[in-house]
Parts: sequence; C-alpha cells; structure tokens
Amino acid sequence: MFSRRQFICNFVPVKHSTLFHTLVFLLFALCARGQALWDTLTPYPKEELRAVWLTTLGGLDWPKTKTISTASRERQQRELCDLLDQLKSSGINTILFQTRIRGSVIYPSSIEPWDIALTGQYGQDPGYDPLAFAIREAHLRGMELHAWVVSVPAFKTDIARKMGPKSLFATHPKLLRKHSGMYYLDPGEPATAEYIASICAEIAGNYDVDGIHLDYIRYPEQASSFPDGSTYSRYGKGQAKADWRRSNVTHIVEVTRQAIRSLKPWLKVSCSPVGKYRDTRRYSSRGWNAYDAVYQDAKAWLRLGYMDMLFPMMYFTGDHFYPFLLDWGEGNGDRLVAPGLGIYFLSPKEKDWDLSVITRELQCSRSVRLGGQAFFRASFLTDNVKGLRDYLSQSFYAFPALVPSCPWLDSEPPTAPASCSRADVDSQMTELTWQSSTDNLPEGGVRYNVYASPSWPVDVSRAENLVATYLSEPHYSYNRLLGLNLAITAIDRCGNESEALQAGGGYSFASQSEGQSLHYMPHDGQSLSLPPMPEAEYYMVTDLIGRTILTGKWAEHVDISSLPRGIYRLRTLQKRGVSRPVGEFRK
Repeated sequence: MFSRRQFICNFVPVKHSTLFHTLVFLLFALCARGQALWDTLTPYPKEELRAVWLTTLGGLDWPKTKTISTASRERQQRELCDLLDQLKSSGINTILFQTRIRGSVIYPSSIEPWDIALTGQYGQDPGYDPLAFAIREAHLRGMELHAWVVSVPAFKTDIARKMGPKSLFATHPKLLRKHSGMYYLDPGEPATAEYIASICAEIAGNYDVDGIHLDYIRYPEQASSFPDGSTYSRYGKGQAKADWRRSNVTHIVEVTRQAIRSLKPWLKVSCSPVGKYRDTRRYSSRGWNAYDAVYQDAKAWLRLGYMDMLFPMMYFTGDHFYPFLLDWGEGNGDRLVAPGLGIYFLSPKEKDWDLSVITRELQCSRSVRLGGQAFFRASFLTDNVKGLRDYLSQSFYAFPALVPSCPWLDSEPPTAPASCSRADVDSQMTELTWQSSTDNLPEGGVRYNVYASPSWPVDVSRAENLVATYLSEPHYSYNRLLGLNLAITAIDRCGNESEALQAGGGYSFASQSEGQSLHYMPHDGQSLSLPPMPEAEYYMVTDLIGRTILTGKWAEHVDISSLPRGIYRLRTLQKRGVSRPVGEFRK
C-alpha cells in the first residue's frame, strides 16, 4: 500500500494527462487541511533552487547607505555582507543580484553609466566594484550569484538627460521609444538584440558570475499602444504583428544566449517571465499572460535550449497560482522552473497575506518537482515578515541544498578529491586538506562540498548530511570532538558532482565498520530520555553543523519541546571540556 508521500512523489510527475491534473487539484485541496499534512508529503531534497531577487533599484534591498567617503563605502559593503549572511542562514543558495537596473549599472562599464543607487548620482564611481565584491562575498558563503539584467526598460523620460554621455539617450537614441512615461528599447529594432547581448557579454566576460538572469525581456504593459508601428512597417515582412513581436523577443534571447555561450559555455541563462504562460484548458489568465499580453514565448525558449531555467513571476494565490504552476511544468524539456513567490504581499502595507499562503505554495512547488522556488524580494525575507524566515530556516529549508545540475550544459563530473591529510588546529578543531580535483571545462573551476555523519561511509545522497557547499579551496576545518565522519565531493559549474572521498575524521566513529551507524534516540516530541551514564555531569545538544543548541545538567529527561524540526546530536559534557557522543535524535 502506498504512503501519502509515495503516492504524490510517484505519480505527480506524469505529464499531459487527466490524472496529472486531477492529482494537482488533489494537492491543492490537501494544502487547505493544514501545514502538518503537507510536511509529511515533501521530503528534503538535496538539489533545489532556492533563489531570491536582491534589488538595487532605488536601494530597495541594498544599498541603504550612499558611498561618498571611505567610511560610507565600508558601511555600504558591510550592509551587503549582513544581507548575504541573513539570506544564507535562511537557506538561500542563489542570489539574483540586480546588476543592470534601467539603463544604468552597478559595475564599471564601458557601455552604460553607474547607477544612482550607489552614490546618489548617475555616472559617479563609488570607489570600488560592487559586482565583483558581491560575487566574492556570495561565493565565500557557498551561494551562487547570477547577474540580474533588466533588459528592455531604459529610464523615465524626465531623467533621460541627467544620466550623462554614456546614457542610451545619448548613445543609441534611435533604439528608444516613449511609452507610459518611460523610454524602452524597441525589441523590433535589429540592433536592440545586439545591444542587450553586449551588456550581458561585458558581464560574462569580466566577472565570475554563475549565470545571467534576464528580467523584463518582453514588451511593456499596455503593449497595444507601444509605438512600434514604423518598426513593424520596416521589418514585419507580412507577419501578424503578434507573431512578429514574439519573434523579436525570441531573437533577443537567442542572440544574448549565443554571446554568453561564446565566452563561458557553463554560465546558466535564465529569465523571469510573466507568471501565467497562457490560458489553460480550464482556467483563464484574465488577459494577463506571457504569451499574448507581452509576447514572451518562454516555454519555447526552454525547448529550443535558449534558457536553462525560468523564474516565472507567480505573485498570485488560489486558482491564479496552482493551475498555472502546473502548466509551467508541462513541456519544459527537463529544464528547471522555480516559481517566483510574491512574499512582499505578506506585508501589511501590501496585501497582508497570511503566511500560510506562501507556505502552501512552497509545499506544492516542491511536491510537483519543478526545480525550486524564488522570492521577491530580499528584504521581505530578511525582515522575517510574518515569520517567513523562521519557517524557512527551521522547517522548509532545515537542511542545505545544492543548485540542481544542468547536464545539457555539461554532464561529465570532475575528478574526485584524493589524498586527504589532517592537521590539528587546537584542542578541538582539525583542518582537513585534500588534493585538488580537475574539471573537463578548463576555465569553469571546481568547488567542493563537505558531508558529515556518524555513519561510515557517509551517505552523500542525504541532504541532512550536507554541511558545507561550494568551497573554493581544498580544505575544511571541523570540530573533531563531535565524532563525525566526513566525505568530500568536487562539483563543477554545471552542478556535476564527483564520487565522494570518504575521509573519516570522527573522534570515536571513524573506525566503524561499513554500514554501521547510530540509531535515532526515541522521544515523544516534548521530552528526550537520557541513558544512565554515571560519569556524565552535563549534556550538550548540537545541530549537524556542530552549533550548541542546548546544555544542562545530566538528568533523566531533557525538554526538547522548543527545538525546531531537524536532526540533533546528544553528547556528554564533562570537566576540562571532555565530551563524548551519545546518539542522534530527529524531530
């Protein structure tokens, strides 16, 4: 007999069938019965996109401080580091970092001017390279950084002349069209594709980004009044205007993709289409969709290989969300789709959504295995609006996850790490060093993941054993007193992971025979019984990374009612810092 988890996981991925749609609506109905039931349906994945849009437009997420001096520049940098720390601790593994805003950028460009958000003035150098800084800091924290490029919009008409000699208004005025108080690039002009591609090529060629994320790669709202009639007359060649417009946007995507690929074939290309692709058989998009309203044929971009992943902007609820979520999963060619969730609507200043709106959408997106989730935008996550950050860090993202692999870019894993050695740093910490791995993509680079477990060998398929991700150097420091065995894998820029180097390293478990492991200690969710250990004076409860969660005098029972979901380790704690492992328990 199938469990609920087996039922959902085994049958939901079926495509193009009545059963598929029936089960989706069953999932939708189940989510109304409460979070606890959903939590039983969705196991923790080892690979999952967990992305957030980090907005620099107007300093909405960052920067809050304008850099006008050395001290203010350092404050601006500390702000970003603090933000990245909070996102990392929330479980995020991918930063969509707004790099081109609207005709201006946050790196030293030969094409466009500096954005106003950095210094308070367009065209003013902030005294450092924010994009290079952001990439380095994200990578130090084991997160990918994708350069978010706002594509078609330029700037408001009233600031066009204030942006200086590098402004599109000065360099390429014939590509611009006025529409609803803004200047936009005209997608129908052949040179528009080359211009957008040149911005992306400048970023890809000069920076160690993990991907390029194209935003607003479409026609603007109220597209029926967009003034491209003369462009259509010159280039339409008898096509229906809607088809011509879609082909224009697709051409921009194709040219941009080719420009990026010619420089770095491993870079991931993504975009954020409007959240509803088209009307479904049963649900209308009510006039607002990607295909008909703004001429984005985003599903075709997946099929044609122009996109590696999509982050559709699904800032909706109910039947505006769930049917269209499943529609994105059909015909995606096994590429990645991570629905963008409108967490800003949790704010009382917006729509004041209940947290359950987002948690149910999260659970459903994981259940149907689209690839992950994304959040708009960063501050609403780091501000813990309605407790969202707590829910992610303590429950939904209780364990780390790797960014899913992209085997269509490259499917050959790097060589496995080898020849590990250890050196004690102090009375507790040991540094493990191993031989560097090599990759078949000579410029792509290799990074490393570290797994830890009391079991031998360490099971590297389990998310709960993953303790460090995307290390750039072949060494790692750990607390040997925790009694854990370690395993190290190499991972390339396309997400291919090598065989594991089983490094051992535990204080008391390293000599275990193969397959032996500790059993989870039983408990009732409120109280954990401690075994009789006359020599034990105190207990210590740690998480999988080794952080101390609880301590106290050794007794018959320990109150664990306040602990969030997760796996914990119990140890004795004696005089002079002597500690011994007792067991693990899962809550």
